Amino acid sequence: MIAENLRPRVAHAAALAAMAASLLMSACGGSGNTASPRATSSEVTAQTACATLSGKTIGGAMLTTAVIPANGTVPTYCKVKGTLAPALNFEIRLPDAWNGKLYYAGGGGYDGVMTELVVPPLTQGYAEVVSDSGHQGDGMSAAFALNDTFAAQLFGSLSVPMVMSTALKTLTAAYGVPPAKSYFEGCSNGGREALMAVQRNPNLFDGVIARSPGYNWVGFMGAFNRTAKALAAPGGAFTPAKTELLAKHVREVCDKLDGIVDGIVSNPAMCTAKVVNITALRCAGGGDTGDTCFSDAQLAVIKSWTTDAVFKGSGTFRSKGYNLTGNEDDPAGFGLWVSGDGDVKKAGQYLFQDTSVKYVLARDPNADSLKYTWDKNQSALYSMAALNDATQTDIRPFINNGGRLIVWHGGSDMALSVNSTIEYMANVANSVGTANAAASTRLYVAPGVNHCEGGAGPDHTDLLTALDQWVTKGIAPSTLTAEKLDAKGSVTRTMPLCQYPQYPKYTGPANDAAAAKLATSYTCTSP
Repeated sequence: MIAENLRPRVAHAAALAAMAASLLMSACGGSGNTASPRATSSEVTAQTACATLSGKTIGGAMLTTAVIPANGTVPTYCKVKGTLAPALNFEIRLPDAWNGKLYYAGGGGYDGVMTELVVPPLTQGYAEVVSDSGHQGDGMSAAFALNDTFAAQLFGSLSVPMVMSTALKTLTAAYGVPPAKSYFEGCSNGGREALMAVQRNPNLFDGVIARSPGYNWVGFMGAFNRTAKALAAPGGAFTPAKTELLAKHVREVCDKLDGIVDGIVSNPAMCTAKVVNITALRCAGGGDTGDTCFSDAQLAVIKSWTTDAVFKGSGTFRSKGYNLTGNEDDPAGFGLWVSGDGDVKKAGQYLFQDTSVKYVLARDPNADSLKYTWDKNQSALYSMAALNDATQTDIRPFINNGGRLIVWHGGSDMALSVNSTIEYMANVANSVGTANAAASTRLYVAPGVNHCEGGAGPDHTDLLTALDQWVTKGIAPSTLTAEKLDAKGSVTRTMPLCQYPQYPKYTGPANDAAAAKLATSYTCTSP
């Protein structure tokens, strides 16, 4: 996700198993002219793959390998590590029983670290590929881009195709054949990488899943900058109590609009500014008189956050406003991403725009982002866009090559606006034609779900299987099922994941708490 290091990372144990002689290189007895047939890809285990690849230089990288024993739901796999000069580190995870396909997992934030293990694809038999995008460091920092032009280019768009080139050669060396299908999935910056591949490398993947894509670096970081200034203005700070007041008010007026009061505003189209009427909570006189009202400065923050941010220069230098969802008080919501719970300089959005100003736009580590005029340096904005923005909407080369694109966004995402993703997909349909868009793309909005995951709504959907069936069998996805899992992985609630613009309307029995947790109690409905 966009800021994986806002939360602790999970460390994965690694154990090196003894290497067996490569079965792929062995010959049976008799004369030297009679060799055994090469092992088929289905016969290659994690151990034999590691033995084949260990110490080899493939695609410009010297490979090291280790067999990682099965652990819980994680199957045995071969961990292959390499570096493409000067500093593009990658890892390929080869399962014990390969399904013949490749899965590339995108990064997060400003990258700088290896994406951790993605268990479901590996369990399904996919060979998994990840990288650190070409530099090492804090994913909240763009410092790498200040004096290293190549590292900036790798982060922007070059790392994925470079790693893929080596990954394809590596899989062919291990299994004797290249993957039959290759897919990419990423969220936030990984979602940006997904759309970047669709737009700039349309032949690289057969299918792509872009979740909560941070595709518009100029527009999104600019919106972060604008709202950070509103929060930093005298009286603009949002304490947790103010955030709770906002969320409670929105839930009271909008939660019921989807047919059930369940803590999730599933019908945002009806939760308009007029319906919410946030100015009804204005403090008398406009000053801050306590936790039951908003000052004029705090109302200005809400206005900045919920209205479009448009900057001079290009039609793509923009960001759509955020919805008020009633989930602002979620621990991974407004406080984490926007307000910093009273200290804007602790908020995720502030940190991202601040490092972008310092190391990409102003190119001065001492620059004060709260005093920086976002669109004053047009050259700097265009350079940022050329490096990082995946805003091209004519994706016909990808579609014409048979590519399939699934775009997903959490309805309560407070890091990146779901409305920007909706706008991008509408622009894609305008560019490629509605028939092309309907045949090759899908957009899903998951009600009540935070940035990439979490939140009040069901946040788990097997998009990879849906994509694979679409690509390999021509079964286009329609309504899917989203699940909410507890800490042990047990399903506690299900809900339809509807194709946008439909939303899941509750049509089950009234006042039935058990029915409210079942997808069968909802019907995908147009607003």
